Amino acid sequence: MTHIRGLGYLRVQSRDVDRWRELAVRSLGLQEVPGPMSEGLHLRMDERSSRLVVLPGDVDKLLAVGWEVRDQFALAAVGRALGASGTPVRELDPVECAQRQIEAGIRFADPSGSPVEVFFGPVLDHRPVLTAHGQRFATADVGMGHVVLPSVHVEESVTFYTEVLGFLPRGAIRLGSAWGKSESAPHAAADAALSDPSLHEPPERIRFLGVNQRHHSLALCPAPVGHGPGVLALGLEVDSLDAVGMALDAVNVSGFSLSSTLGRHTNDRMVSFYVRVPGGWDIQYGTDGVRVDETSYTSEEITRPSYWGHTWTTTAPFRPVTPPRSDQ
Repeated sequence: MTHIRGLGYLRVQSRDVDRWRELAVRSLGLQEVPGPMSEGLHLRMDERSSRLVVLPGDVDKLLAVGWEVRDQFALAAVGRALGASGTPVRELDPVECAQRQIEAGIRFADPSGSPVEVFFGPVLDHRPVLTAHGQRFATADVGMGHVVLPSVHVEESVTFYTEVLGFLPRGAIRLGSAWGKSESAPHAAADAALSDPSLHEPPERIRFLGVNQRHHSLALCPAPVGHGPGVLALGLEVDSLDAVGMALDAVNVSGFSLSSTLGRHTNDRMVSFYVRVPGGWDIQYGTDGVRVDETSYTSEEITRPSYWGHTWTTTAPFRPVTPPRSDQ
């Protein structure tokens, strides 16, 4: 059982905050609000003061993935589990907590070096949320959304997130030649796998992990040796297909690059598109995600990522092929 309730916030650094504003506020419809760091872009989705924060900097990078727990007792339990695993942990100081608009939190790195924070006591804003497309974000009991992280040590990272932090396995997809063929001919791909020598090696899989009824709050994607910590995709869910369509139109009008066309995923059933953000990773923007019933769920391996659509116009965020530039 995990003490973590969901993805609470994401903090990133960008060389182009103004372009980020154009994407997040004008195209995707998040609400910009004043924040404790005046030079940053603070984005509101619900009653939380802000969930996505973009700070200016000379390189594009991930600053923190914030996971929420119920209270100080849950935070202490997570801290003890991390200590028992030998993971170095430090408490966020009062200034850092004020910047994140939380009561308290801790910070550490996962096995791939990704900066992770666990916190409780987010500050709330009780005024109505003003979104550009009249949409409501699906956050209530399932958190901000999901995040896809690269890892050169996927199985080690899965062990860390499941055995130390208590995440639940929510399936996988195998990478490799058979998986690639399965896009158009899954049965032929399965037959080909029997004679594919490469599949006698331990297979690489994207692993999906959950902490609530959202199918997955975290995905861990195999990355080549030398690939540093970062974020590959942030998944956001809204309450209607019309809101997705209006955001898609706005993205196209504003000249942002679509990484993927509209489509429906096979595991979480989300109807979504992917748009490339300033900095080279993606936001998945969708609706109609499935809710997992743990009384009957069993972990599965999907053989194709989507029932339809999701034609990739760039490198898919779940298939990194080259290390980032040295200045990132």
